[in-house]
Amino acid sequence: MLKFNLKTFAIIILFIGVVFEGKSQTVLEATRTSISSPNGDFKMEVYQKELSPGKKQLYYVVHFKGKPIILESELGMLIENQLFESALDIPNDTADLWSENLDFMGVSNDQVDEEWKPLYGERNLIRNRYKELTLHFQKYGDPKDGLEEGHSGTFYDKRQQYRMNLVIRAYNEGIAFSYHFPETSNGLFLHITGEQTSFTLPGETMAYYERWAQGPYELRPLRDWPDESERPLTLTLENGLTVSLTEARLVDFARTKFRLSNSKANTLETSLYNKVDVISPYTTPWRVIMAADEPGKLLENNDLILNLNPENQIANTSWIKPGKVFRSDLTTEAAIKAVDFAVERNLQYVHLDAGWYGPEVKMSTDASTIDPDRDLDLQEVINYGAAKDIGIFVYVNQRPLSWQLDELLPLYQSWGLKGIKFGFVQVGSDKWTSWMHEAIRKAADHQLMVNVHDEYRPTGYSRTYPNLMTQEGIRGNEEMPDATHNTILPFTRYLAGAGDYTICYYNDRIKTTHAHQLALSVVYYSPLQYMYWYDKPHLYQGEKEIEFFDKVKTVWDDTKVINGEIGEYISVARRSGEDWFVGSITNNDGRRLSVPLDFLEEGQLYVAHIYEDDEKVQSRTQVNIHRYVVDKNDVLKFALKASGGAAFHLEPANEADMKQYKRLPKGRF
Repeated sequence: MLKFNLKTFAIIILFIGVVFEGKSQTVLEATRTSISSPNGDFKMEVYQKELSPGKKQLYYVVHFKGKPIILESELGMLIENQLFESALDIPNDTADLWSENLDFMGVSNDQVDEEWKPLYGERNLIRNRYKELTLHFQKYGDPKDGLEEGHSGTFYDKRQQYRMNLVIRAYNEGIAFSYHFPETSNGLFLHITGEQTSFTLPGETMAYYERWAQGPYELRPLRDWPDESERPLTLTLENGLTVSLTEARLVDFARTKFRLSNSKANTLETSLYNKVDVISPYTTPWRVIMAADEPGKLLENNDLILNLNPENQIANTSWIKPGKVFRSDLTTEAAIKAVDFAVERNLQYVHLDAGWYGPEVKMSTDASTIDPDRDLDLQEVINYGAAKDIGIFVYVNQRPLSWQLDELLPLYQSWGLKGIKFGFVQVGSDKWTSWMHEAIRKAADHQLMVNVHDEYRPTGYSRTYPNLMTQEGIRGNEEMPDATHNTILPFTRYLAGAGDYTICYYNDRIKTTHAHQLALSVVYYSPLQYMYWYDKPHLYQGEKEIEFFDKVKTVWDDTKVINGEIGEYISVARRSGEDWFVGSITNNDGRRLSVPLDFLEEGQLYVAHIYEDDEKVQSRTQVNIHRYVVDKNDVLKFALKASGGAAFHLEPANEADMKQYKRLPKGRF
């Protein structure tokens, strides 16, 4: 006789549970599909599983160079259907979640390999190469069969068919996917309450957590987060890879952040700012997964975000001109001096910041007039700048923009302004996201460039409307972060696109050396590079190293990350024509660093203008300048001070240079 006790009962229950779980988690092999990047580095596999009889769920996994980066994770949209038969306007009052039970109908494939030239950027030619896989699904909104009589004696089928496509693109730079809802004959209204899209990472993954767009970073495991995290979210895996999760083509949807799952370990869920109502046809923003062996490759590959957006929609772009910007005080005299300083220092724009039209936070403030309490003749400043080929930008808070936009844009164009900095913008909701991008489009109609400040982060829209020059969404020198923060930004925030860091030089609140600030103008990309943010023209007292700011560009023909580790150091080389500019920065610790010059042209000699911190220099800024002749076989070796940096300008050498400057001595740098 079988002896039955509590222990035996527990084992039997466990066995039954395992059997049931195994049966209920069966992969539906007919739904298994995969796609690989053109070079084979990335592979994404998608399949449905039967969780229980009659219940199916969509999953995916991603590998990079054979290593797992996304373990089995859910896909899908969370939608409560409030459906209307468009012709009859008859409500179907059944609510339905789209998170499960999609019927797989098949796949279609495509591939693209093209090159395009951006109006400006971190390189002058971008390759858009990917394989595309579209998975087609359908489901029915009402299980009842048969026809039902509607208005005027017409009939419609209550068992209406609804469709959803999962569109996947595999690039050599990463994986992207989005959800597309095709147009239907009956008019499909979608009340999107969220996404099921999740990202399960391997164990011991660490994340560069940032709670808000202008916040500090913390390196955290995937547990015990106090709140959601911003995107891009960069993660380091135990297998040595670096991964970044972000989004692209966010123009009319709610912003995504990442939150920890309450039910699954090491899993991040997409968290929408709010629920969204749309009508088919509709395509959600791209969810993007990037990975690299070296973290600097993520920055080199950030054109992926641009490639996931439509091409330029502005026919005449002659008025869109990148450049360096100086901020002026709000008087006519100060602005005139700022224009003169811009001419002297090879800057292209002067910016008048908050307050020129009155209190920025009052709804009653009129941004079409100048504050009568200020000694500012804005038209005189604009005309004076135009005579010296210096354009004028102005700041406008979103409050007047939200109710005066259609009045302000043609007015500012008639004044001769070159651009607007949008301030205190609302971000997150689909309403304000749509408003923002419509405002950028309207600004283009009036030939006005745009710089968006505060929490807005880019998702590639500057490809479609390149009058969107730059944006904040960054903890920059308005808040004076330390050097360690500065060495995190290239691997996190700058993966999304240009960032207006507002570089300073003379202000005594900077927490880095002055050579570090020089280097930031190369390390950080912004077509409108705001420099000397808290500085005034009179603070310049002939410091020779300022020649680097005079010569540095804001857009580039090529970009290379020479070396770098997140939160420790980075060296970036950027080319403009035949000249190269290099910026190297370290964190709060000093370190020895080497910069191989193997990116230089074979057989060409260059003059290397080297700017480094040197406490022996008798100046307020303590930056020394060295000049040597170098070639691509040379390596610059130097010791960076704590919170320090070094900047380099390399230009082709001529005969006079060869006579004036010595070859780089071995072991000196």
